[in-house]
Amino acid sequence: MKRFVLLLLCLLVLGGTIVPAYASEEGKLLIWADDTRAGVMRELAREFTGKYKVPVEVQELNFGDIRDQLSVAGPAGKGPDILIGPHDWLGQLIVNGLIEPIDLGTKAKDFTPVAINAFSWGNELYGVPYAIESIGLIYNKKLVSRPPQTWEELRTVGKKIADRAAQRWGFVIPHPDPYHEFPIMSAGGGYVFGQNPDGTLNPNDIGLNNKGGVRGLQLLKALIDDGIMPLGVDSNAATTLFKEGKVGMIIAGPWVLEDVRKAGIDYGIAKIPLIDGQRPRPFVGVQGFMISAFSKNKMLAKAFLDEYVITKETMLALFEKGDRPPVYIPALNTVTDHDAKAFYEIASEGIPMPSIPEMNSVWTAWSNAIELIFNGKLPPQQALDEAVVQIRIAIEQSKK
Repeated sequence: MKRFVLLLLCLLVLGGTIVPAYASEEGKLLIWADDTRAGVMRELAREFTGKYKVPVEVQELNFGDIRDQLSVAGPAGKGPDILIGPHDWLGQLIVNGLIEPIDLGTKAKDFTPVAINAFSWGNELYGVPYAIESIGLIYNKKLVSRPPQTWEELRTVGKKIADRAAQRWGFVIPHPDPYHEFPIMSAGGGYVFGQNPDGTLNPNDIGLNNKGGVRGLQLLKALIDDGIMPLGVDSNAATTLFKEGKVGMIIAGPWVLEDVRKAGIDYGIAKIPLIDGQRPRPFVGVQGFMISAFSKNKMLAKAFLDEYVITKETMLALFEKGDRPPVYIPALNTVTDHDAKAFYEIASEGIPMPSIPEMNSVWTAWSNAIELIFNGKLPPQQALDEAVVQIRIAIEQSKK
């Protein structure tokens, strides 16, 4: 029986296959990374080992498995010293005591503020950020000669393009999809969670149904009513319409650009137009390096990050692999890719995706409210009021 239990502890199930669950060992670093980042990490591992004679193992895992496998492996005495993932993992990882605070010292000033904010929990930093992403306005230059600067201009331009009979649209935002709708709600002050005095998010303060949140969804509903935007278009359908040249402007992220380029669309990227004089602020996702709380080599792990990850060369190598703008300013300043620079400018004004565990209780009710509003089943204020009630109930139930 003991042998069987030991075998289970030494194996993890990843994506339906069983792979060895290497353990953190004193004097040897173990890094968990997905296929996008593993190659760069192996290069750094060779350099680090060559200089310090410290073995570094890079274990490649599916991106979606890393967080959940740490929850199993760490407490069992297995798992990595360093893991790579997005900032919105922080809630689960910190609450469960799975990762270690990191002190960047004076190097913190070399990172863009929104990235440091994303990996902060109160007054503590829990990751070394390296890349950022968000959504913005992508427009077809054949239909839109220059990007609109205000929402009123967006409506005017969109109305000239739109032709319901021809299934041509001035503007498309994937829906019901809170991630894409949020920036329009945020312009007037809509928010998911407010902040506690120490800077952490307060799950008891929900601002989706405030004046700004309601205003944002009213504006989007008006685009549907006026035939400028189609009803019931998800992210894939929005991208397809744009690739076919049937949409003047969409709200989307850098992940759609490869398909748009292949389709031969001459496109531009811009900030979402001002709404009532205020800039819409999209959710921001930040990728970074974290140190396991169960690491037996915390000082070594910090030295590896400090000397081999926080460099212009490493950050640019990660940018080349992941195609997301770096947040390490010395690397960012050398980037010449126009698309990356445009999305960085948008993301730098964004709001980090809430990372507290209660965020899991938000999506369904919020999405349902958007669908009810866009389908004309409920007015925005009522739909959002009811959604907030449902979110509060879901948060309470999650604590039981």
